[in-house]
Amino acid sequence: MQNRSAQFALLFPVAAVFIWSLNIAVTRYAADFISPVSISFYRWLVAFVLLTPFLVMPFWRHRALVLQCWKQLALLSAFGMVLYQGLAYSAAHYTTAIHMGLINALTPVFTIAVSVLLLKEWPNRYAAVGCFISLCGLLLVIAQGQQANLLDLGSHAGDLIMLAAVFLYAFYGILLKKWQLQLPLFVSLYVQIIFALLYHLPFVLWLGLDGINMQNASSVIYAGIFASIFAPLLWMMAVQHLGPSRTSIFMNLMPVFTALIAYFWLAETWGIYHTLGTGLTILGVLLAQRSNQLRKNIVNLAEK
Repeated sequence: MQNRSAQFALLFPVAAVFIWSLNIAVTRYAADFISPVSISFYRWLVAFVLLTPFLVMPFWRHRALVLQCWKQLALLSAFGMVLYQGLAYSAAHYTTAIHMGLINALTPVFTIAVSVLLLKEWPNRYAAVGCFISLCGLLLVIAQGQQANLLDLGSHAGDLIMLAAVFLYAFYGILLKKWQLQLPLFVSLYVQIIFALLYHLPFVLWLGLDGINMQNASSVIYAGIFASIFAPLLWMMAVQHLGPSRTSIFMNLMPVFTALIAYFWLAETWGIYHTLGTGLTILGVLLAQRSNQLRKNIVNLAEK
């Protein structure tokens, strides 16, 4: 019975990654029908409206803790919900969903880099080799198998914007680990959504909002409900049942899911360089993560 429960728990991270992968395709699709500022603002507005009936009382009960760590929550919201999402929606205007999914898979690699900057945690040689292999895979895809293409930076604007988005998102995970806020996860999420809406207001006042219509309504609803509420919930359930290390490995499915969705839905082309680049990226990420897990196992054995 316990075995079956553990196997069922594997569906949680798979479902979460699939939802996020589909959201990348939705983001690329919606780029032609709604501005980055509009879909980003509407996304968090939808999540806020739906979560408020369930979280307003927990938020009030924990208001003292919220006041103690509001600066940290504001910074987390800036990195995870505004900068990352805003840049991702902007990148969708200039690159493909396949490229966005592949670059997203580099989150663990960028996390290692940010750990060096903020936590002074230097990677071991296996993690360093894994980062290098992943970077080679990414460059292969961006260059489309031709080294000369790397010199044409103008044609890679979307990939560079997405790289910046993922790099900034790595700060979100590291700061979350560093601060370890003593707030229920959903209350923390709720407060960050509130800050995200506040951050958007100057942009909304300056640039205005696109209206919701038949062409973009489904994208806004999907991003606001599934990608902002259901996926994080499934991911947290996965972490609870499987642990953070085992759960994080499932992020490597993102470029695969995104490529399949983009191929069948958006009719994006898939070349041999995509296959080789994705394989190298996933191999590098697995090597980096595996080395960290191996080190933890050795430490645990030594303590016993």
